[in-house]
Amino acid sequence: MNATLSVETLRENAINSPQEYWAEASKLVDWMIPPETILDDSNPPFYRWYRGGVMNTCYNAVDRHVDAGRGEQIAIIYDSPVTGKKRQYTYKDLQIAVARTAGMLVKYGVSKGDRVIIYMPMVPEAMFAMLACARIGAVHSVVFGGFAPKELAKRIEDAKPKIVMSASCGIEPNRIVHYSPLLKEALALCEHQVDKCIILERPQSPVTLNEETDVDWLTEMQFNRQVDCVPVMATDPLYILYTSGTTGVPKGVVRDNGGHAAALCWSMKHIYGTNPGDVYWAASDIGWVVGHSYITYAPLLAGCTTIIYEGKPVGTPDPGAFWRIIEEYHVDIFFTAPTAIRAIKCEDSEGKYLKNKDLSSLKALFLAGERADPDTLQWAETMLKKPVIDHWWQTELGWPALAACLGLGDTHTKHGAAGRAVPGFDIQIIDENNDPVPTGETGDIVIKLPLPPGCLPTLWQGNDKMLESYLIEHEGFYSTGDAGYIDDEGFVHVMSRTDDLINVAGHRLSTGGMEQVLASHPSVAECAVVGAADSLKGQTPVGFVVLKKANTIQDDILIKELVAKVRDTIGPVAAFKRVHIVSKLPKTRSGKILRKTIRQIIDGEDWVTPATLDDPAGLDSIAAACAS
Repeated sequence: MNATLSVETLRENAINSPQEYWAEASKLVDWMIPPETILDDSNPPFYRWYRGGVMNTCYNAVDRHVDAGRGEQIAIIYDSPVTGKKRQYTYKDLQIAVARTAGMLVKYGVSKGDRVIIYMPMVPEAMFAMLACARIGAVHSVVFGGFAPKELAKRIEDAKPKIVMSASCGIEPNRIVHYSPLLKEALALCEHQVDKCIILERPQSPVTLNEETDVDWLTEMQFNRQVDCVPVMATDPLYILYTSGTTGVPKGVVRDNGGHAAALCWSMKHIYGTNPGDVYWAASDIGWVVGHSYITYAPLLAGCTTIIYEGKPVGTPDPGAFWRIIEEYHVDIFFTAPTAIRAIKCEDSEGKYLKNKDLSSLKALFLAGERADPDTLQWAETMLKKPVIDHWWQTELGWPALAACLGLGDTHTKHGAAGRAVPGFDIQIIDENNDPVPTGETGDIVIKLPLPPGCLPTLWQGNDKMLESYLIEHEGFYSTGDAGYIDDEGFVHVMSRTDDLINVAGHRLSTGGMEQVLASHPSVAECAVVGAADSLKGQTPVGFVVLKKANTIQDDILIKELVAKVRDTIGPVAAFKRVHIVSKLPKTRSGKILRKTIRQIIDGEDWVTPATLDDPAGLDSIAAACAS
C-alpha cells in the first residue's frame, strides 16, 4: 500500500468508523481507568469523547517518561537571546519543578476545578505553571504576557480565577515590558478578586510585592512541597484559551483532557513524524494555541524535546536566529508562522545567514497561523532544501485539520493549498443553503460534526454562545469562518476569512487570491488586500505592499506592474486599481494581519487599536498611506 493510499484509507476509516478509529488512537494515552464510551453522541451537537475515562495530562506529559526510565532525556531547552540565558531540563528535572509548582498552588488553596490565570513571558516557569495546573486538575487560562489591562481584566472576569501567576516583566529586543503595573491595573478593573498573585521576579524588573496579596515565586519554590498527579475525567476541562469575539467579548475555548491528549499524541506521530527523543521546535508563544499544543503539551506527551525560545525571527540578533537554533540543538521538526519566514526573507532574501549552517537534522518545516503564499513557500524550499508543509487549523480545533501527514510518508503538497483533510476531519465546502459547491468554486469551509477528539467541546460557561458562534449558521456542521475551495485532487485552498470575501459588482472574490498574485512579484516581501466601500460596485480591492530591501524599481512603475499583474491573472472583474506601498503591515502578536482594522481605516470608519496589535508602526503606516 503506497503512502497516499494509506492516508486515504485512514481518512475513510475515521469518517466511516469513528468509534473504532479513535478507540485505537486512545491507546497512545496512559489511562488510570479506560473510557467506557469512545464517542458519546447522546446530546448533539455537543459530542464528547472518551466518556468515563480517567487520566492525568501532566502524568502523560512528564511522569510516564520518568517511570519508563527516560528521566535523563532532555525535555525542555530554554534559549533566550534577549537575556543571553540558556538552560536545559531533563524529564526528571521537569517532574520535580512541576510537582513543586503544583505544591505551591495547593498551599494557596488551588484544587481540582479551580481556575488559574497565567500571565507570563516565554520562560520555563510558564510551562511549569501550565503543567502544574494539569497535575492537580486545576484549569489554566494563559493570557499573552503584556496584554493590555482591559483585555486581561475581561479574561479574569470571565474565568474567575483563584490565583494569578505572573512575572515582573517580559523582554522585547528593544524594551522591557513591565507586567506588574499592567496586572495591577487589570485587577483594579475587575469585580472578581483573586486570592493571590504569585509573581516571578526577573532581574530586569525588580518589584516590591504586597505582603497581603502577592507571593514571591522564587522563595516559594525553595520549599520541597511536591504533589502527585490528581485523577481527572477525560471530559474535565484542561484549560480555557480566549480568542477574539465579534462583540468585543472574548470567547473562552475549552479544551478537555482525554481527547486533547489522544489527538496531540496522534498528531505528533502521524502528522509531524516525530519519535520519542526527537527535538521539536514550535517558534510561537504559550499565549497562543500553537504554544499550548506544540510547545507545551504535544512534544512532551510524545516524549520529545521541546524548545522555549525567548526571541524573534529577526533582530535577536539577526535574520539567522532561527537557523542558529536549528543547528545548535539539532532540531528535527520546525514549526513557525509564514509571517516569520517572510520577515527573514525580507531581511535576507539571498539566504546569506543560512550559509555555513548545518541544518542536516531538519526533516521538515511546517507553517501555520496565516495563509502561506506560494512565493514564501518556494523561497523556503529553495533555501532549506527540505519539505516545507503548509497546514491549517484554529484555536478552536486545537490541532491540524489540513496537512500533509509526514509521519505517514505523505509529503505531497501544493503551493497555495493548506493541504488535504487530516484523518478525522470531514471538511466540506458549502453555500449559505448548506448545499455543496462545485469543485474549484469558493464557498464556506465547514467541518461535519462530530468534530474529532482534541477540538473544543464548548465555550467556557457558554453552550448558547457555542451554538451562536459555530453551530447555527450551518446546521450539522462546525463553521470555521474561513472561505475557500477544494480542487480536483482534494487539496483545500483556504483563501480568506468569510468576511474577507468581497463583492465587486456582484462577483464574489477572494482577497487571498489577489494577495497571492502580489506576493509573487520579486520586489514584494509581504502584502495585504482588503475590500474598500465603493458606491458603484459595492466594494473594490485595495492592496498594501511591503517591499524587499533589495528592490530597485521606482514606486510609480512598481505600482503599475502590480496592478497589471493582478488584472492579468484574475481579470478586469477584480477592478484592482489601487496599491499603497507601506513600511510595515499591522499585525497581531501571532503574526496575523489586521485586515478588518485596515478596512475600517480605508473606509473612514471609527476604529480602535486592537488589543493584540504587535507594533503601532504598522497602523501608522496604513493611516499615512490612506491619507495621502
